[in-house]
Amino acid sequence: MDRRLAGRRVNPKTPLRFGDMEPLCQPWRMTDQDNLAQRVVVVTGASAGVGRATARQWLDFGWRVIGVGRDPVRCAEASATLASERFTMLCADLSLMAQVVEVAGEIAELAPRIDVLCNNAGGVVPERRMTAEGLEETFAGNHLAPFLLTRLLLPNLASGARVIATSSDGHTHCPGMNWDDLGFAQGWQSGRAYCQAKLGNVLFTRELARRYAPGIVAHALHPGNVDSNFASHCEPGMKAYMESIKPRSISPEQAAQALVWLGTSAEAGQINGRYFEEMCDVPPSPAAQDEAAAERLWEMSESLVMPFMP
Repeated sequence: MDRRLAGRRVNPKTPLRFGDMEPLCQPWRMTDQDNLAQRVVVVTGASAGVGRATARQWLDFGWRVIGVGRDPVRCAEASATLASERFTMLCADLSLMAQVVEVAGEIAELAPRIDVLCNNAGGVVPERRMTAEGLEETFAGNHLAPFLLTRLLLPNLASGARVIATSSDGHTHCPGMNWDDLGFAQGWQSGRAYCQAKLGNVLFTRELARRYAPGIVAHALHPGNVDSNFASHCEPGMKAYMESIKPRSISPEQAAQALVWLGTSAEAGQINGRYFEEMCDVPPSPAAQDEAAAERLWEMSESLVMPFMP
């Protein structure tokens, strides 16, 4: 049975379409009396795919959007495609903690108040790689980067701000964090490293909600199987799996709806620390519900990013 049937889905019978979103939620729209800087969303991974589609939808709602991307060419393309006085595109490699710190400073300067932080950037790599800072790249880019960015931007988050983590149902394939070897010096596989990082996203979300509620509303999301180039650089086994589910994939625009809904709907703001698949609140894996593991991961993450803290 589809795991989503165990949850509470907003629109259970039909695939999500951009035109469906307005009757499903009441997004914060700009009015003539609003200052454009009053509602601000930060979207990482905004240079392409789901992130760019998400930025577009928030712009369509009248929000001010700050995007972060890694590739300078794609960042320039996003800036041109989303051209607006309310859109700013920043470039940073979020697998490097020093660049996370740098871009957090740029964001804080641009937006003293942030209403939604959308930690959407992530990905897989075809081989085990260590960054110049001595961190395994998958864990650094998918987990430590959003952890550090969120920690650095805490002073800028408005009361009731929402922090959304793009996770994956792949977290269900990870039985637990590999505590003694988070970087998989032994037994590394791209899918294994990725699924652990996505479990980390859910655990981080739970602990963030526990520590900062009600001042922050935090949710993790599997946006669906998205038709994108996500797995183009992973190992053959994972690439074959992604190809096998491609017929069931949805567009980046459809996936972006769930991110925007979590960041704007009244319903999503009334609960905290949850895991969603598309727009359905479902239980994550047992490992992702382990509160002791969530606290332990927070503490270990703090120790790993501490050398880079300003």
